[in-house]
Amino acid sequence: MAKQTWIFEPGHTAAEFSARHMMVSDVRGHFKNVEGKIEFDPDNPTDVLVEATIPTAGLWSGETYRDEHLRSADFFDVENHPEITFKGSQATYTGQNDFSLTGDLTIRGVTREITLDVRDLGRWDTPFWEDGEDKGPKARAGFSATTRINRHDFGVSWNDTLDKGGVVHRRRHDRCRGVARRLARLGALVRRAHVTAQA
Repeated sequence: MAKQTWIFEPGHTAAEFSARHMMVSDVRGHFKNVEGKIEFDPDNPTDVLVEATIPTAGLWSGETYRDEHLRSADFFDVENHPEITFKGSQATYTGQNDFSLTGDLTIRGVTREITLDVRDLGRWDTPFWEDGEDKGPKARAGFSATTRINRHDFGVSWNDTLDKGGVVHRRRHDRCRGVARRLARLGALVRRAHVTAQA
């Protein structure tokens, strides 16, 4: 079967993160409006191309001052680097519904190879409402992907010494969630994100 193209649904897709805070707790947040596409052959899902773009201005961690600091030049430098990108094409099955996906992650203009641990959450047909009309059924699929990165590898190196010693933690845990939506009876992927497939 030929490769099918699936498009992320930004309204249902998020890239989440977790980072150590004050040495005793984790700060969690997410980026919304993730866009991108997935091309794969349903008969050979490891033959895949995934491209994703994450707008850094959409960062949210639940605290306004912290969000402003994370958007500043100390961290993501949103003004000069408005997007985080990922492009991967090396996939290997690691279980019945699990596989690893290796590709290039770019943050603040620095590109590093990373590997995502991906889980296929299944596929289903759903209604698709547009302009008050059900234009479904549309096929959707859910996927999740996680990885760990060291922010210093991407030039995100701001630190502050705490009153009792210690510094801001360097490791971050990232997760992409999504659901895939199919435009013309195809299939799709992404962790708890929504993706739309095109004919």
